[in-house]
Amino acid sequence: QVQLVESGGGLVQAGGSLRLSCAASGRTFSSYGMGWFRQAPGKEREFVAAAAGSWNGSKLYYAAPVKGRFTISRDNAKNTVSLQMNSLKPEDTAAYYCAAGRRLSTVVASSEYEHWGQGTQVTVAS
Repeated sequence: QVQLVESGGGLVQAGGSLRLSCAASGRTFSSYGMGWFRQAPGKEREFVAAAAGSWNGSKLYYAAPVKGRFTISRDNAKNTVSLQMNSLKPEDTAAYYCAAGRRLSTVVASSEYEHWGQGTQVTVAS
């Protein structure tokens, strides 16, 4: 069983930066693909970024709206995955969720992730 705990959310002005972190329990962290999703009020949960597991060379993936502004990274020794968010925009406002999946296929589908954190709120003021 994998437990995920996010931290680092908050309120920031447009153009600012935030760094989200996700701490994972479990002894096989490196084998999990790790993803970040977000959900704004009244909208569906959407893919943000992912770092594949060691079985897939730890490849990195980004959604188009965040590519070039957000960076996902993972530290398998510390069982953590982070999301550095730069040049934030009001439309980035959402609850951000960390997720873990054993075998990712599309990477972007939330159904591929078995474990989820409780979420952390990011609010970008204009």
